[in-house]
Amino acid sequence: MFIIISGNFIDQITFSHVLTKLIVCLTGMPGAGKSTIADGLKLKGYEIINMGNAVREEAKRRNLEPSRSNLGKLMLELREKNGPGAVVELIKNQIENSSSNVILIDGIRSNDEIDVLRKFGNVKLLAIHASTDTRFDFLQKRGRSDDPQTKEHFEERDNRELGVGISNPIALSDHAITNIDLTKDELISSAYLIIQSWTE
Repeated sequence: MFIIISGNFIDQITFSHVLTKLIVCLTGMPGAGKSTIADGLKLKGYEIINMGNAVREEAKRRNLEPSRSNLGKLMLELREKNGPGAVVELIKNQIENSSSNVILIDGIRSNDEIDVLRKFGNVKLLAIHASTDTRFDFLQKRGRSDDPQTKEHFEERDNRELGVGISNPIALSDHAITNIDLTKDELISSAYLIIQSWTE
C-alpha cells in the first residue's frame, strides 16, 4: 500500500501510467481501408475507437439524422467551435478509461488531433493509401448512411477531409500501407505486423 501525501506526486504517477499506452492512429482518405483493418484487428483482440462513430454518437445526442450532409456539417461545426482537435475530445473518456495497452484510433484527420492524443500515450501513425477508383467502389458497397453514392458526393467528401488537414498525418505517418491488389486478409495482416513491431 502507498500513502501519497503530495498532490504533485499523484499527478506524476497518473501521467506516467497513461503514457504507457500505445495509441495507433489509422489515417487515410475515405475508403482507403482503415475500417477494414480496424474490424480485422478487433477480432485479434485490439481495442478500436472510431472517430466517425464518435461524430455519429454526437449527432444522435443532438437528434440529428446521420446523413452525409449532417455529419459533415457537424464535424466542421465541432472544429469551428471547439478547435481543430475537437473530435478527439469526444473520445477522450474512452481513452482515459481504457485498460488496454494498445488502442487503435480509426479515422485521424489532422495534426491537431494527434497533438491532443499525445497527452494520453505514445502515438504512432499508420497511413493507408488506395487509388481513387478503389476508394469510390468500396464506399459505394459499404453502405453507411454518410457514404457517397455519386462521384460528385465522393469528391465533395474528399475535399472536406483535405480541408480539415488529413493530408498532414498521411504525409507524416510512421509507416504506410499501399492498398493496391491486396486481399482483405493481406491488408489486415500487413497492419498487424507493423503494429506488433511497435510493441516490441
